[in-house]
Amino acid sequence: MTMSDKHFRSSPSFRIRHWRFEERSEPVPRRREGESHPVMDLPDEYEIFEFTSGYDPQKITEFVESGGWGVGGYNEKRGKMYLAPHFGNRRNIHMGIDVWAPAGEPVYAVLDGEVAYTANNAQKGDYGGTIVLRHKVDGEKIFALYGHLSLKSLERSKAGDVVQAGDIIGWLGDESENGNWPPHLHYQLSRKDPGEADMPGVVSEQERDKALKLYPDPRTILGNIY
Repeated sequence: MTMSDKHFRSSPSFRIRHWRFEERSEPVPRRREGESHPVMDLPDEYEIFEFTSGYDPQKITEFVESGGWGVGGYNEKRGKMYLAPHFGNRRNIHMGIDVWAPAGEPVYAVLDGEVAYTANNAQKGDYGGTIVLRHKVDGEKIFALYGHLSLKSLERSKAGDVVQAGDIIGWLGDESENGNWPPHLHYQLSRKDPGEADMPGVVSEQERDKALKLYPDPRTILGNIY
């Protein structure tokens, strides 16, 4: 029994499937060598989580504590996942990509740029340690949010710091510092300057069309990680 078989059978509230690098299709342009760097040290094989039918934080925590890695998708309507009061019981369309991995794993600047904003969004269900980088892509400013980081990350990366692709900007936080989530990175792009280390990571159905234009698919920069 593979790790994915084990967790799928014991977790009917969400779907999980295995992913191999060489099996990836090409719906979005792949990153080119020398232009960008992987956001994390993803292994050659990892799991893809689909939370459309539900979310089991205990199973996800067990998965990452066992050394597992997984990716969660963009523009996914997620069931029973965003229950904290600030979500208002209506925001459930995911505007970023998640990388689920053990706490302490390093997180990298994907492109050259600078640190625009940092904050500890400490409210339960929020981002915890958060860093926003400012990049320029084809002449356009683009902002990249890294959420659910450790507080140590905010000591390493300060607003105004210049970063190069491949620089470590922080590390995944544990549940005590990442907004009370199983360890993972939330990576999100914005065409608009957020003005602070925050972006709406999920939006409502009514906001979806507008949000998809403002917060583009992170795979345009990360490549086809799922």
